[in-house]
Amino acid sequence: MDKRRFKFVIPSMVVVAVGAILMLRNYFQEVSTRDSVMLVVIATIFSGIVAYVLFPHDEEEKPDPKPVDTKKKTSK
Repeated sequence: MDKRRFKFVIPSMVVVAVGAILMLRNYFQEVSTRDSVMLVVIATIFSGIVAYVLFPHDEEEKPDPKPVDTKKKTSK
């Protein structure tokens, strides 16, 4: 697993979970507790999957290989 990618995925999941909880408590009081928990869990997992796919995957930076000189220099 790529640890660098999770630096973006986990915070986005937390933001979605907190936002979903606040919106359900403030604007949708008629939704039952069981349904609101399911909505928060599904929204958090879905946002994690989307963030994992969309955020860039950084390859490890490897130095360029030294150029191979196929022609030998002849001195005259």
